[in-house]
Amino acid sequence: MSLFDNFKDPELCKALLDRIHKELDGELRFMEVCGTHTVSIFRSGVRSLLSDKVVHLSGPGCPVCVTHDSEVAAFLELAGRNAIIATFGDLMRVPGPDKKSLKSAQAEGARVKVVYSPFDALKLAQDNPGDKVVFLGVGFETTAPAIAATVKVAREQGITNFSVLCFHKLVPPALDALVGDPELKVQAFLLPGHVSAIIGVEPYRFLAEKHSLPAVVAGFEPVDILQALHLFVTMRNERRAEVVNAYTRVVSDAGNPKAVSVMHEVFEPADALWRGIGLIPGSGLTVREEYAAFDAMRVFGMALKEVPAIKGCRCGDVLKGKLSPDGCPLFGKACTPAAPVGPCMVSTEGSCAAYYKYKV
Repeated sequence: MSLFDNFKDPELCKALLDRIHKELDGELRFMEVCGTHTVSIFRSGVRSLLSDKVVHLSGPGCPVCVTHDSEVAAFLELAGRNAIIATFGDLMRVPGPDKKSLKSAQAEGARVKVVYSPFDALKLAQDNPGDKVVFLGVGFETTAPAIAATVKVAREQGITNFSVLCFHKLVPPALDALVGDPELKVQAFLLPGHVSAIIGVEPYRFLAEKHSLPAVVAGFEPVDILQALHLFVTMRNERRAEVVNAYTRVVSDAGNPKAVSVMHEVFEPADALWRGIGLIPGSGLTVREEYAAFDAMRVFGMALKEVPAIKGCRCGDVLKGKLSPDGCPLFGKACTPAAPVGPCMVSTEGSCAAYYKYKV
């Protein structure tokens, strides 16, 4: 048995489940805010093994899903401006206004290229000096440092036909906004392992200090998740709230200072729109003035426009933990992974896609 097999050990999982159910007094409502946790909880069967007293809320942890309708409209606007659009593949099928997507724009002649790294997009700019290449920057603190590093390299190498459409989101401000929603009644947060590997533990301290909520940074295997749930139960029984790093094999308390430094050198905090939540102050990133030549919004003279929400789609409520995917009237009928109406059914990390694949 390898080290990683230990984190899937059925006997250890059973022992943790038994302790959770035995020691839990009352209801425990916990929210995860990471798409990988969403998928892991469904795929491993952990959710199906939890008692009715443990309520799992899936929050805004899917980077594609939280991208706002106005931002998707900006993608499509750029695709119509004869620029070469470079993007991660999971954005291709995200529906925008009039059910259009980057995939349909590509079929109509737009130059949309799927890349695996922002540096691939930079190479695309080098290979096409007569064209403007725009990389679509979405995601959380996990992807932002690599994109910031790419912008730095572009400036150092004098590559002037490359820019980034920066719609990155920051996790801690979103958690603060969710805690302030009285309808949710979140009692504990399962914190994202990937994001925490970058920012560390300190940015989450407000959950315990300001809101008296326990929070645990956890890995993605069944034992990781169940260990976090047991920590929630223990802290509640002892009437204490702490932010615990239970993923120390990957996450240090300080995070990755070099990655954070690069991110903040190129980007700065800004207000940002989140699907389903709306505008959250200081929850996004924008390109700093000294790197304005690489900001696609400035290069193309763009501004976000108000667009109508996707008719009938309840992704916003799913992302806020207010609605289970199967509570949406479109789920599994008009909206399936083969024909998605909303982004939560598009992304492999989306709550609706995970629910459809592993529960239905």
